[in-house]
Amino acid sequence: MSERLTRGVVPVFQVPEPELNVGAGVFVSLLTEHGTLRGCVGTVDGDRPLWQGVVEMAVGTAVEDPVFAPLSVRELGRTDIEISVLTPFRPIDIESIIVGKHGLYLVRGPKRAVLLPQVAKQYRWSRQELLGQLALRAGLERDAWKSNDVQVFAFEAQVFSNTSLQ
Repeated sequence: MSERLTRGVVPVFQVPEPELNVGAGVFVSLLTEHGTLRGCVGTVDGDRPLWQGVVEMAVGTAVEDPVFAPLSVRELGRTDIEISVLTPFRPIDIESIIVGKHGLYLVRGPKRAVLLPQVAKQYRWSRQELLGQLALRAGLERDAWKSNDVQVFAFEAQVFSNTSLQ
């Protein structure tokens, strides 16, 4: 990320570790020194090697997140990075959702949204609050998750974080 911000290029990587060459969904979140979200970009598709997804999502989070201004070089030393590697999605019964353990992916036609497990835990949401927020994020009404034409999938995330990007 530092190379992209300072020189405008992403270094070429050789990654021999087999576990980093498997496909997996991944989200990269940037947090300020006070823990406030500074950016988050991810992919739910496991269509690229994990290491490549991390690189692409980290760069995307730093410079392409439409919600935030691009990260400046000055901010690097005061920004934490959190990488969430997702397990495959599986359909889940609403009553089986464990807040803080399960991340959720909601689909209704072309509308979809995802929330990582740590988000609900951070905000201390109940199961219903989590589902309502997920529906709103998908551009639906808050109680859309109750509809028969809405699909809800669960996943878990292995989360890696640091205390500074430099």
